[in-house]
Amino acid sequence: MTEALTLYGYYHSVYTWAARMTLQTTGVGWRDVEVNPFAAAPEDQKLPHPFGRVPVLDHDGFRLYETQAITGYIDAQFGQGRLTPHDLRARARMNQVIGIIDSYAYIPLVRQVFSHSVFRPWANEPSDSDVIKAGLDAATTALAALEDIAAEGLVLTGETLSLADCHLAPMMAYFNAAPAGYDALSAKPALAQWWDRTRRETVLVETWPVGPVQKP
Repeated sequence: MTEALTLYGYYHSVYTWAARMTLQTTGVGWRDVEVNPFAAAPEDQKLPHPFGRVPVLDHDGFRLYETQAITGYIDAQFGQGRLTPHDLRARARMNQVIGIIDSYAYIPLVRQVFSHSVFRPWANEPSDSDVIKAGLDAATTALAALEDIAAEGLVLTGETLSLADCHLAPMMAYFNAAPAGYDALSAKPALAQWWDRTRRETVLVETWPVGPVQKP
């Protein structure tokens, strides 16, 4: 199975991390192929993704992109659906969380706040405090929506993992590493409690990338 299952991704990508975290929950073996979507590459090393993004999963020649499609396939194919709630309302909330993350949270939390507060200084690249502020402003509504969902208790409980946790935890690990991100998260009690429990989850820690953010 290790040779039949390949994950193409960028090591620091939160979306690649979400896919690795989901794979780790199943116990299935897989092969990682590192591809940096931000760097130019020879034709024979280009990412097998029509939009030049990560991750891409290859299972016996069946190639799949878009992280939600990948994690859902992994959970159904190898995990017996353990990360997908049976309760229809909880499942709907799980999908809602993933939609919120993709549409409203990723750019401000990761590309703006984390990148300019933590990653760029670590990589000796220029950062911009105005971008950090813009990210915090843009994150306000997304964090409030996630706080309401965590407080509701169907998903994001920190007690039972779902695909929502696999998608959100890598982003929150990065966002929380920024001082302003830490303060913003601390102001959301239900979400902060979820993160305090989830950051110690074995599958998250075991897939934690080496880089500017240290493991818990």
